[in-house]
Amino acid sequence: MSAAGAAPAPGAVVELDGVSRWFGDTVALSDVSLSLGPGVTGLLGHNGAGKSTVLSLLAGSVRPSQGRVRVLGGDPHADPRVHRGLGVVPDGEGTWGHASAHAQVAFLARQRGVRDPGAAAARALERVGLGAAAHRRVAGFSKGMRQRVRLAQALVHDPQVLLLDEPFNGLDPAQRRADVELVVALGAEGRTVLVSSHVLAEVERMAQRVLVVVNGRLVAEGEPAAIRDLLVDRPRSVHLDGERVLELAGLLLAEGVVESVQRDPGGRGGVMVQAPRATALAEAVPQLARRVGATLRRVEPVGEDLESTFAHLVRRARGAGR
Repeated sequence: MSAAGAAPAPGAVVELDGVSRWFGDTVALSDVSLSLGPGVTGLLGHNGAGKSTVLSLLAGSVRPSQGRVRVLGGDPHADPRVHRGLGVVPDGEGTWGHASAHAQVAFLARQRGVRDPGAAAARALERVGLGAAAHRRVAGFSKGMRQRVRLAQALVHDPQVLLLDEPFNGLDPAQRRADVELVVALGAEGRTVLVSSHVLAEVERMAQRVLVVVNGRLVAEGEPAAIRDLLVDRPRSVHLDGERVLELAGLLLAEGVVESVQRDPGGRGGVMVQAPRATALAEAVPQLARRVGATLRRVEPVGEDLESTFAHLVRRARGAGR
């Protein structure tokens, strides 16, 4: 991650430099710096983490409270020329039920100054798999089809930069696979694509780089495998229950796999162990259970949710002096 106030990265197409954004007393984004070039970058975070604020700043729909935003070398809030090379799919519904898909995409093409709006709309709809449905009213479309109309609107003027805010929400698995493949293809064409999600597995399938936002702060970035390691191999509380589980817990403690053992405070029986590394615990439990002859009925992480996962990253970032 770039430090606040750092010089722009060579070849950067999208930049935030020391950017904060607040709404009244609410800090939506705090001192974020990043530089993106061509390819697909995933923006990962829980709901309310600040992902949509990042995308809104880059789209120019809001301006930073402090810091600098640049897209294609210009200020997206103040320079209309930026939007000739910028395509945006915001979160939420954005289609008109009474009009056809072609009419809606062609309207956006005219707004962008495309020379032949009708032909451009037809190409964009074909690209997103809606060629056969182009002249149907959108009111009869599924949610997945309406999402693709919005993507066609973003693509119709052949932009260099694409900002996609949770574009796969509400899609069935087949639609998700097809749309992930499309995003991958768009990045492979040399476009700069920033796509937000709260699902790591989804981001891994399409992004070469992942940015993690927690409570308005950029707390981690890197290749998807490295981000998975951060999210998965972290301290865990795990409930163990079964025959001879106390002997197993004692051996885990003696071997240094866990840091503490206590009777399960929830009253369900068994024990609660605190492990500094989840992967080490997962590897050790079956091996040591065989050694002591333990039969396990339950191995259950405690407090295992997306909020706690990202909270760990916040603590880690603070410990690193961020």
